[in-house]
Amino acid sequence: MAKPVNFFCFAPQARQVALVGDFNDWRPDAHPMIRQPDGSWHVVIPLNHGHHHYQFLVDNHPTLDPRATGIARNEKNERVSLIAIS
Repeated sequence: MAKPVNFFCFAPQARQVALVGDFNDWRPDAHPMIRQPDGSWHVVIPLNHGHHHYQFLVDNHPTLDPRATGIARNEKNERVSLIAIS
């Protein structure tokens, strides 16, 4: 059963931000984020129980989430953010 999860990225100078991860095959067009008045970016997506790897693409630059549950490595041995959904 999927549950809605809020993602926030503080990037006031960014022109675009997207959420990419194992839940959307790392596709930048799958979850574009919406700019908020305070300069943060937001998106809500449904995630299933378990651990998920993800990153923010801030103007196409991979960026870790400082609020993530932890840091993991993807299949290319790159650092990615980790979230645990229970």
